[in-house]
Amino acid sequence: MTPRAQPTTGKGAETRARILETSLRLFLERGYEGTTMRLIAKDAGVSVGNAYYYFKSKETLIQAFYRRTHEEHLVACVAVLEREKGFEDRLLGVMHAKLTTIEPYHRFSGILFKTAADPESPLNPFSEASLPTRRESTTLFAQVIEGTKLRVTKDLWAELPNLLWIYHMGVVLFWIHDRSEGRRRTTMLVERTVPLIAQVVRLGSLPLLRSMTRRATAFLAELREEAGLPEAGDGTQEAPLEDA
Repeated sequence: MTPRAQPTTGKGAETRARILETSLRLFLERGYEGTTMRLIAKDAGVSVGNAYYYFKSKETLIQAFYRRTHEEHLVACVAVLEREKGFEDRLLGVMHAKLTTIEPYHRFSGILFKTAADPESPLNPFSEASLPTRRESTTLFAQVIEGTKLRVTKDLWAELPNLLWIYHMGVVLFWIHDRSEGRRRTTMLVERTVPLIAQVVRLGSLPLLRSMTRRATAFLAELREEAGLPEAGDGTQEAPLEDA
């Protein structure tokens, strides 16, 4: 359930982009269930077969949309990760970049939420179809902690990227339902919770709390494996703090 490889010719890329943009517009106008591939092809000015050549189904169109917003987020995070050195500042910058890059799609995301929230849907962020984007997103959060002076146990270091990915998904869910002007409440949520996360992470590596942290991260690792969440990072950087 992944889109075909990006076309290398200008005409192919233009056709693919036109089909995707047309589908997003029709999803907004008619809803996800009310939009068919035949209707998308007609409005995009291509044959049905051509539409299916680039996207095998409506689900792959949405996966392409997810992929585009993810890539826009990655681009926006480059400057953040180059500029910021502290864990809290890096996480705050990455979360602000997320809100900025997805804001143009707020209404569209709300329409898709009903389908994406279905555990059986391939559009669910925990689905097999979403695995490539989920893996890259988790790796981004590994990069947030890599290169910092954050001192955590190896156990917490291994699970932290996945915990941060889940946190960011919770923020996105809050954002979908946020009707405040400019999503002001979501911005406030991020700015209030990121410092708390940084503090909890630091406290979790104190000698008196390491045993509790070890038990908690072992449980989280089991949950991650059951849910099919990937490990993050390339393993090239060790956690700065050895277990006692």
